[in-house]
Amino acid sequence: MPTEDPAVRFERVTKRYGDHTVLDALDLEVGRGERVTLIGPSGSGKTTILRLLMTLERVSDGVIHVDGEPYSHMPGRKPGTLVPASERRLAERRRRIGMVFQQFNLFPHMSVLENVVEAPVHVLGESREEAERTARDLLDLVGLGDKVDARPTRLSGGQQQRVAIARALAMRPGILLLDEVTSALDPELVAEVLDVLRDVARGTDITLLCVTHEMGFARDVSDRILMFDRGRVVESGPASELLESPAHERTRAFLGAVR
Repeated sequence: MPTEDPAVRFERVTKRYGDHTVLDALDLEVGRGERVTLIGPSGSGKTTILRLLMTLERVSDGVIHVDGEPYSHMPGRKPGTLVPASERRLAERRRRIGMVFQQFNLFPHMSVLENVVEAPVHVLGESREEAERTARDLLDLVGLGDKVDARPTRLSGGQQQRVAIARALAMRPGILLLDEVTSALDPELVAEVLDVLRDVARGTDITLLCVTHEMGFARDVSDRILMFDRGRVVESGPASELLESPAHERTRAFLGAVR
């Protein structure tokens, strides 16, 4: 019986900025519906992985596959060859991937509801009625059903980040990327955002790839945790196992510093 292709596969992916190598021949797979958290020191390459998947950066070497098909590349003119993907192809493929950033990036002149509706209407081609119905359901999910008419500037940072989560989910992504989504929040607002993301992880079959320094959250939502250092995975394992009994000295040192 054939095995199902992983949601994401990095095949010997390298990312360089000049002489500086951020990712070093990385091999990485994330199964469909799997929740994977990336941990490690700043500059270890974690966020670069998310930026490559969002096509905010291009790979230097190697190939990224999504759902079993080349994502960073496309078939060349000669059979069996690959060439870097065109902007048009990238735009088509990245619709499957949603991302919640450290900064909320909401449109200040639009209401909360309009912020969530905008992309499904103009990118996915949904009717406004359908998009608004979905948006209201998602805003209920993130606990903001009573804020549909508010402007983002009238919301707390935690509420704005919850709107950003609803907006990402409105695009019906198969893969959701989370990049330090609580780092811009005051400490008392962190818990409300993490609670929403726990609900998303438990209540959907979405594939989740997360970068965080919140180890409690990583333990709660992750099937697997990867420890990064200098562009490579130094340790990988089930969340509770890696956090409680790390095998690698670099992992032990990092966890000791963030706890």
